Amino acid sequence: MEKRPAGARMRRITVIGTGYVGLTTGACLASLGHRVVCCDVDAAKIGQLSRGEVRIREPGLQELVHGGTASGRLAFEVDAVPAAARSDFVFLCVPTPMATDGGADLAAVESVVREIRGSLRPGCVLVTKSTVPVGTAARLVALTGRRDVAVVSNPEFLREGFAVQDFLHPDRIVVGSESEAAAAAVAGLYAPLAAPTIRTDAASAELVKYAANCFLAAKLSYVNDISELCERLAVDVLDITEAMRRDRRIAPSFLSPGPGWGGSCLPKDAAALLRAAEVAGLDLPMVRAAIDANAGHRERVVSKVVDACGGSVSGVRLALLGLTFKAGTNDLRDSPALEIARLLAERGADLVAYDPAVRGDELALMGRLTCVDDPYQAAKGARVMVLLTDWPEFGDLDWSRLAELAEQPELIDTRNQLAPGVLRRAGLRWRGTGRAGGA
Repeated sequence: MEKRPAGARMRRITVIGTGYVGLTTGACLASLGHRVVCCDVDAAKIGQLSRGEVRIREPGLQELVHGGTASGRLAFEVDAVPAAARSDFVFLCVPTPMATDGGADLAAVESVVREIRGSLRPGCVLVTKSTVPVGTAARLVALTGRRDVAVVSNPEFLREGFAVQDFLHPDRIVVGSESEAAAAAVAGLYAPLAAPTIRTDAASAELVKYAANCFLAAKLSYVNDISELCERLAVDVLDITEAMRRDRRIAPSFLSPGPGWGGSCLPKDAAALLRAAEVAGLDLPMVRAAIDANAGHRERVVSKVVDACGGSVSGVRLALLGLTFKAGTNDLRDSPALEIARLLAERGADLVAYDPAVRGDELALMGRLTCVDDPYQAAKGARVMVLLTDWPEFGDLDWSRLAELAEQPELIDTRNQLAPGVLRRAGLRWRGTGRAGGA
């Protein structure tokens, strides 16, 4: 008989949605000793996962899926209704995209609840893992029409590229509900992790995810503002951020300047928080300023490229290195790199891009962008090369060869990933972000 992790009490769990959050949640809960069924309306995806094919690029996730299925603790099904009917807990991990008014679109969440509400066992706990606005738990309680089913808010704080690590080694676990018993039961699922647990009401748990993400967004916009000032004053932003990182009040993360922030969470969560404040009769000027500044930082990258091309990119071949919103993931959602590519294409540039996590057939972005599977092919004949995603393997490229292949040896390093001395010795003119001598 297989031994469960110490402190684990096996519970039956259904996870609805198999994206980054859902698949990571299901696989990690199974690794903690629970019996988990992950459900998704995409039958092809369920088929792939049942065969052990994990298309999400996430370190450790494939191994957990294989281990869970081999042990019998993890399974995949299309129909959520029978799975939910057998479960003690149902985790909602479906998309909550940005609605037309900037708020969160809860259509998928509500659709799932309507589908499963009649089949839930008495005492079942419905857990919102998706990022949802304040009041969603109360809304779902009413939608279930069940007094014997509790709703608990248990927001995720998973970084793409580190999702498994973040789940199994969390800074904190937040559990919010009007039912103390249900909140305690959800907290108990994580008992083997021995992580700090914050118990609160559902509304507070719902708001904390937005508050945390918008703080990070504001921090990134601020450091990008400082990097622009550094360029104007011929100061090196890396000296500034190194000193800031050593201040315990500030903390070291999210202090790297770049081409702007993006991804599946920060942009939509910032918009949703603004919308929630608007409904409450308030404005959040700092959040709004962070969003506006972020748009400006993307435009600033475009301006650098245009300047490097002599004032126009119309008909100019440009090489883009990196398309995903950050390294370590194949996620293209709201990627700053793609937005910068779009802005350059609007100005008539011919774009050739390389990203180690993106295949050419995955991009239907625009007619002026071609995705290739070799960085040297991307550089061939390029007027300017632009590094947009800080993939570690870019540091190992033969930059002398890239300089020879390009029409002119110009590199704009928006992430300050590469050593300028190395590049200059390779024959490249280098421009960084907020770097003295690289503006």
